[in-house]
Amino acid sequence: MSELARWNERFSAPGYHFGTAPNAFLASQAHLLRRGQTALSIADGEGRNGVFLAEQGLDVRSIEFSPNAIAKARELAASRGVALRIEQADLLHWTWPTAQFDVIAAIFIQFATAEERPHVFAGIKRALKPGGLLLMQGYRTEQLAYGTGGPKQIGNLYTRALLEQAFVDFASIDIREHDDVIREGTAHSGMSALIDLVGRK
Repeated sequence: MSELARWNERFSAPGYHFGTAPNAFLASQAHLLRRGQTALSIADGEGRNGVFLAEQGLDVRSIEFSPNAIAKARELAASRGVALRIEQADLLHWTWPTAQFDVIAAIFIQFATAEERPHVFAGIKRALKPGGLLLMQGYRTEQLAYGTGGPKQIGNLYTRALLEQAFVDFASIDIREHDDVIREGTAHSGMSALIDLVGRK
């Protein structure tokens, strides 16, 4: 099965795989957002995070691989009365724009392997404007013991050292490691080993 077919199948079931509420970490950073800013939501799935950003008054571009997920994202945006510019793209082969976004949301984008991740991180840095804000949450390597969501390959998971090295050239980064119960649809549910990054280019 191709990667596109696999992701499309994942989003083929009725309902929202990760729920319709925004990621809790992303929502907790709403005070950093300003109406009229440009935002990019990476691997936006069924749109919960992109829709949230649009509800805060941001001009949002949503990048997603699966057509099934995109259809649900359009429905969610319409039901919430917000505009969401959605582009179907394979993030690993997408042409990242230069200095285009004030905010980038990278929530659980851990489909990228250890070999692919530098390309994605370089794209994020390229696409952010100077002074732009990166909001990232992922699973730490300790998540393998919980088994409550995320990839099963340790190379796809994050550590503090990995993120500090990847974004060492940012003006500032704030990293928080924590274990918390999350409820994001049926896909992310239960005690989880999380890592949050708030960064300024």
